[in-house]
Amino acid sequence: MKNSKIPIVSKSVVVPFILITSLFALWGFANDITNPMVSAFKKVLELDNFQASLVQMAFYGGYFTMALPAAIFVNKYSYKKGILLGLTLYAVGALLFYPAAAFEAFGFFLAALYILTFGLAFLETTANPYILSMGDEKTATQRLNLAQAFNPIGALGGLIIAQKFILGSLQSDNLNADGTSIYESLSETAKAAVRTSDLQVIRNPYVILGLAVIGFLVVIAVMKMPQNKDQEAKVHVGDSIKRLFSSGKFVWGVIAQAFYVGAQIMCWTYLYQYAESIGIDNQSAVTYGISALIIFLVGRWVGTALLKYIDSGKLLFYFSIGAIICTLITIFIPGMIGLYALVTTSFFMSIMFPTIYGIALEGQGEDAKFGAAFLVMAIVGGALMPTLQGLILDMGGKGYADISILGVPEVNFSFFLPTLCFVVIAYYGVRVFKNNFEK
Repeated sequence: MKNSKIPIVSKSVVVPFILITSLFALWGFANDITNPMVSAFKKVLELDNFQASLVQMAFYGGYFTMALPAAIFVNKYSYKKGILLGLTLYAVGALLFYPAAAFEAFGFFLAALYILTFGLAFLETTANPYILSMGDEKTATQRLNLAQAFNPIGALGGLIIAQKFILGSLQSDNLNADGTSIYESLSETAKAAVRTSDLQVIRNPYVILGLAVIGFLVVIAVMKMPQNKDQEAKVHVGDSIKRLFSSGKFVWGVIAQAFYVGAQIMCWTYLYQYAESIGIDNQSAVTYGISALIIFLVGRWVGTALLKYIDSGKLLFYFSIGAIICTLITIFIPGMIGLYALVTTSFFMSIMFPTIYGIALEGQGEDAKFGAAFLVMAIVGGALMPTLQGLILDMGGKGYADISILGVPEVNFSFFLPTLCFVVIAYYGVRVFKNNFEK
């Protein structure tokens, strides 16, 4: 049995492990309260699909910008200080939603999200390798999968808040009996009143989130945290990066991670547009988003268990094939079957992020903090690829089924992008389990 007798988490670090694991839920909440905001901002501020996709560009662009500075900060100080600075930036970005709503400026909201994700970049750059370091390296990938299993719990909270307290309260989402938008037919004065009200609705959960993050900051600040002498050792940045990029397994891990995050964000963001194209309103579509996260959570637990017995590269390959099949069904079988397939894709995506992460950092030792930075920078895939999907959706106009491509509406065709992403991940999985890397 593979690693079956080595504890995933030793008793000596259980409390710090739980505390750091709670951060995975915290950034999961931010990720998934934001996904439905693409559609919400589009309606409230009357944006096209490309403009609305800038929400994800700002959100995931922050990861790319701040990941390497976060690693440099952690290298100079410690994992704990990196986490504290991350929580500070997270709180500041969330609280900036208050003035953004007051100014009613889309650019201000984008800036707030950008700063918020500076904090998330610090947290992910720090927490992921920190979890890997809390025990035997042979169980590191299992340990990270276990910690990451709590990420969708926070994500579920974000989606539920989005559904119950944001999307369900937006007046701009109200429809006439014939299904047309009431908001679009209002006078400019009436629209302005609705816009002010709706932006305040969007603002409030983020402000409350910012206050909650400050609470986490205080708890972690007073808690004594373990240190890993190997992984927290000070290293020369240039030498570390040179060693990392001499490893084919690491380089391809970064590439696979970028494609994975792009696929995940496309599947979860444009689920709402896919649902709307078959007559399901935004608030009701959140139910399918919640279902996707529950399936994702189940997949994460199942995958963590399977990693005890199946090679991580082989499992990554199998799950990638499952995801490819689901997205092809989404493309070519329009309607509820396609939507169900899109939701099911989440099961197969579940293990991808932590498994790629663990494989890429395996054996990197003191270079792990900088390796983590590049893997977090790869999250920029979540900024770029949804924007490309938004451009596909705009090909025929602002709707989602304006034109037909290869015999299917453009919203269906757009899911070829995540399909291609899963092909890249499957390729990485094959190379890993065949040990087809020089190092």
